[in-house]
Formats: sequence, structure tokens, C-alpha cells
Amino acid sequence: MIYSLTGKIIKKTLNAVVICCGGVGYYAQCPASVAGALPGVGNEATIYTVMNVTENDVSLYGFASEEQQACFELLTSVSGVGAKVGLAILSVMEPDRVALAISAGDHKAFKAASGVGPKLAQRIVLELKDKVAKGFAAGIDLENVAGAASDTAAAQGAGQAIAALVSLGYSQSEAALAVSKIDGTLPVEEIIKLALRSMAGRR
Repeated sequence: MIYSLTGKIIKKTLNAVVICCGGVGYYAQCPASVAGALPGVGNEATIYTVMNVTENDVSLYGFASEEQQACFELLTSVSGVGAKVGLAILSVMEPDRVALAISAGDHKAFKAASGVGPKLAQRIVLELKDKVAKGFAAGIDLENVAGAASDTAAAQGAGQAIAALVSLGYSQSEAALAVSKIDGTLPVEEIIKLALRSMAGRR
């Protein structure tokens, strides 16, 4: 398997990049977010890749980070999620957002991606919840972020803050992401106030 490629970008579109390594141009399909993050044509770049070999085709998918690469492999392990849907999800969600949505059971977050309907979104959360609980996808402590299965006061405070934000109309994953960036040892009221301020700035 080709794990990564480092070379000069010779062509770039919204959803693909051609990178020249040792005189060979490798065409890699990638999420829109990756194409936008890579430097322009003529510059050197590194992409992390996933190679898919079928009876009729050999395809290469490129990502800006190892987290995206791992997240793509995780998503495409779900029955019904092919490469096209995996790329669509990563075009609208970063790996930490994917992991938080799964850990929080927020299947609605995945419906923002092209080709993901309600049933497939629910299947993604159902099939990946155990894997993400083990901290696979994003390299962050999801249990502390979501306040799940943890006895620490900080995690309990975070959990209460997330519940309060959800009751105010925010999605579970949106609330968990905002709370994860705040010191969990603060009073719950202070966590909620800071989270609301940060989310108001994003909207």
C-alpha cells in the first residue's frame, strides 16, 4: 500500500490532486477541504493516501493529515459507506468533528454530507461508536470530551454543560466540541457561558 506521497503538485482541482514523485504523476481523489488546504500548483506537498484495489480499478485517495487518512478508513469500514461518501463526509467535517458526532450519537451531523441519508447516518454512528470510544479516530480523549463513563469532576462538569447547551438547541456534537476547548475544572455556569460565547462567534 502507498501510505504517503511527497512531491510537486502538477495539477489541482476541487476534489483531486496530481502529485509528481520521481517523475511519476499520481492522481489522488480527495475531500474538498484537502484540495483547499494544499499549496498551489508547482509547490511541494505531502499527502497521506489510501489505495483501493478492485477487479476493474485502482484508486488513490489523498488526505492532508494522518487523522483524515485514519478517519476515511474508519468511515469506509461501515457497510454502505463507499469511498465517494467517505470523501463527502470529510469535505464537510474534520476528523475530530466526526469522532465527536459518533461518540455523542449525533447521526444528524452526517446528513450534511452529500449522499448520506437518515438510515446511513444512523448506521455510521451505530457501527463506529465502540471503535471511537476507544479513542481511535481523532487522537483526542472522547470520553472526557463527552463526559461519558468518567468519574472525574471535570468530566461531570463538562457533561452537565453539554446537556445544558443541548437543551438550548445546540446539537450534542456541537456542544461537546465547544466544551472540549474549555477548562473542565471551571464552574458549570462558567463553562456554559464560555461555550455560548465561542459558538456565537462561529455562527
